[in-house]
Amino acid sequence: MISGPKRTLRALGILAGLLLLTACGAREVVVKGNFPKPLMDPLPITLGVVYSDAFAQHEIFDEAAGRAETDWLVKTGDAQVEFWTTLFGGMFEEVVRISDHDSLHARESEIDAVIIPYVADLQYTIPLHTNVKVYEIWMKYRFRLVPLDAVHDHENGDLTIDSTEQLAEWTLSAYGKTPTAFLQSDEEAVNLAAVVALRDAGANFATSFTRVPGVAAWMAGDNEAAENDTEAFESE
Repeated sequence: MISGPKRTLRALGILAGLLLLTACGAREVVVKGNFPKPLMDPLPITLGVVYSDAFAQHEIFDEAAGRAETDWLVKTGDAQVEFWTTLFGGMFEEVVRISDHDSLHARESEIDAVIIPYVADLQYTIPLHTNVKVYEIWMKYRFRLVPLDAVHDHENGDLTIDSTEQLAEWTLSAYGKTPTAFLQSDEEAVNLAAVVALRDAGANFATSFTRVPGVAAWMAGDNEAAENDTEAFESE
């Protein structure tokens, strides 16, 4: 018979073991891929880019709904930053990443405008109870293009964006599907679907950027029209 502190310690040990088994059962994917620069003539723009913490550390956690399912944690933040930095670097003459006071002011006289990407939504479907590893991912982005003086730095190092100073705002959708069912693992299939979705987002962005009303007005030199642009523009 076990009593007193020994019983308590044994109970805690069993609980810790169960929690460890549960954690080990979760599927985790840190999205990684190969993202080449787009083959296009860069636009004559020096673009500042701000990646928020939420964007750079983006992840989605999907808790299992039943015993037959598994928790999923899909981390896309690093891949998001790598992908969009590569895409912007191929689309624009020069790209300056703005992350703090020094980077904000180091080349402020050269920066034409600043873009801020956001992950507005991310959803995926998984093939439950089958051996077919085909996954689908839907992503929705929101972009804001602002003048440099709309970006403010603070004593604590944080950057904020003045929402009243805006050149354009638009959304963009992307879709990715695992192109084959013959991958070795579910994690590999999820990763590949995410990479395909990112590439789809990049293709949509590259072909639609100059057609966004506010962007077109700004590039034409009509800053007043750009700042007053409230039209919703979404690229499918």
